[in-house]
Amino acid sequence: MEAMAMRAMGRDVVAMDAMGRDAMALDAVGRDDVTMDAVDGSSPGWMSPVAVVELLRGVQRGSGDRKMSLCRLRWALQNKETQQKFVRLDGSVRVLTGLFTSSLADVQLEAARCLHELSHSSDPAVAEACLPVTPYLLTYLSGHSIEFMELCLYTLGNLVVESEAVRKQLLPQGIIPALASCIQSPHEAVLEGLGYVLSQLLQAKEAPTEIVPLVLDAGLPQHMLRLVCAGLTSGIGAAVEFAWGLHYIICGHMANAALLALGAVPALASLLLNVASQISPGAAEGLELLVCPVLRCLSNLLAEESAGRDVRIQDERLLVALFVILQCLFQEHPFLVQESLWLLNNLTADEPFFCSALLALDLLPALLQLLPHSQTASVLVLTVLCNIAEKGPAYWRVALADTAALGQCLELLHLLFLHCPQAAVDFIHHGGCQALEQHQGHAELAERARALLHVASRTAQPALP
Repeated sequence: MEAMAMRAMGRDVVAMDAMGRDAMALDAVGRDDVTMDAVDGSSPGWMSPVAVVELLRGVQRGSGDRKMSLCRLRWALQNKETQQKFVRLDGSVRVLTGLFTSSLADVQLEAARCLHELSHSSDPAVAEACLPVTPYLLTYLSGHSIEFMELCLYTLGNLVVESEAVRKQLLPQGIIPALASCIQSPHEAVLEGLGYVLSQLLQAKEAPTEIVPLVLDAGLPQHMLRLVCAGLTSGIGAAVEFAWGLHYIICGHMANAALLALGAVPALASLLLNVASQISPGAAEGLELLVCPVLRCLSNLLAEESAGRDVRIQDERLLVALFVILQCLFQEHPFLVQESLWLLNNLTADEPFFCSALLALDLLPALLQLLPHSQTASVLVLTVLCNIAEKGPAYWRVALADTAALGQCLELLHLLFLHCPQAAVDFIHHGGCQALEQHQGHAELAERARALLHVASRTAQPALP
């Protein structure tokens, strides 16, 4: 029943995509000392073309306080129209690049903040106007202050997401080796910025063929996996970014064998167990940001046809962890229901162990409670139930050894017959009544078996010839 083994591979578009995500901590970088009001009631940062020209001249001449002039420029560059006016001015980016490479640390930092404001633009023309500064952004990823490195990383990440031209220039300039040199940094802020750049690069349409091979050659996936799994103790922000990066790698199918060889499946499963052991309702702020990409990574790796039986996990605690995480998070973050059910589907699609464990652990009621959550959730819940039923005789031999599990199977059939009469018809046509009669002599199951026989016959009667 191939239709029952639905797969999640390549699910790279949902409620929590990484595209355009910028670190919240950087939204206010350097802005506290700039409290200028908009002129003429316009939006913050708006300036007339004449004012932009005058501001550029003031920065270029260095008249008065150059740092204050750069602060004014940074404020102005928070406005989309002003960004476009600025890059169209002859020599504007060249002037800013000169200040960015200044030997004066305070001027250099303020110029970096201006470039960061420019990088927020969604206009590819603005990103491409910044091409001359990319070699310096890479050079300054080493040997500077943490704040300066952060600015360089987030500026790079913002630029690559908007412009293929920027990405194509950065690859031969050595952006991947430069990032690889930063991944051993002890500073969480640097690692989070590094993860952000990688997550943006790995979303590019050319990533599977042009970027992922370079990432593999640089040995980055093993470090990414390590940082994801250390997120609960070493910094959840960096773990979130690297988890999205792994997700995009997996969706490209080019490096999954390497990730499987690194032990990604048991490592990510262990992370979910750790999350479940530490989580509690109302005290899980931010964990959903990590859980979402981790669920996707694990689900898609399990769906990999080449994964083979040797990398499959057989740990019933993973099922408990899934439902614990859902219980604590889904009220405020309902998108996690769909993500969790995709993983549950991929766990049960080809694995009798998890089908049996789902019943033996009495998790069926919790699963059925998700039916009315959404249309997608209801389809996935029913798919998981079909995965259980589809195991056929081989699975029933497993279940028969466990009275509790068999009782849950009878309860599952009862609910299916009530809500889907056609299932009762199919059950009778495939010898289901004879199977139930075998249990009428079982002290613990006899009454339920007789009741189910009655429900099946009554429900199916109108549809039988």
